[in-house]
Amino acid sequence: MKWFAVFCALMVALCWGLYGPTLTNARSPLREWGPFKPYLFIGVAYLVIAIVGGALMMRFVFNDNFDYTGKYVPAMKWGFLAGCLGALGALGLTFALTKAGGKPSYVMPIVFGGAVTVNAIAAYFSHAGHHVNPLMWVGMGLVAVGICLTAYHTPHGAPAKPQAAATENVADTPAVQPDAATPDAAPEES
Repeated sequence: MKWFAVFCALMVALCWGLYGPTLTNARSPLREWGPFKPYLFIGVAYLVIAIVGGALMMRFVFNDNFDYTGKYVPAMKWGFLAGCLGALGALGLTFALTKAGGKPSYVMPIVFGGAVTVNAIAAYFSHAGHHVNPLMWVGMGLVAVGICLTAYHTPHGAPAKPQAAATENVADTPAVQPDAATPDAAPEES
């Protein structure tokens, strides 16, 4: 196992795991703006990080060129397709968390558990003819169970606040009223 790859994957999980809650914060509580107002800046962020970050990494870390002709066409074609899939995923997630009113506590497990499953199915079809361990199917079933368990048991909002007024009234009232405790009791004689 390559530990740097694991570190990078964990960094992606951290960023994408926080994507949903962060996007939820971009919603207008009073519906003063639509879901595409924050989505536009999601695109700006993608553009800035991809163009500036990508260009800097290409040039100074990997000493690569900016030629996308000839033998470099697959880099452009598949990179563009991957970018479209990422942008469409961000679009779907934006709709799920804004217009559809979903909460990150159940949308995010569905998205990322589903992504693991889609990745496994894509690998299965791209390696047609190879033996597939049946445990892959068991794992996909466990992912589905994990999605349900995670989504169901994740806190879905702030806990209810205790009512201070009701607590104060109860504290001032005696636990047992002398006459109310035994309504059938005979009246006291003087």
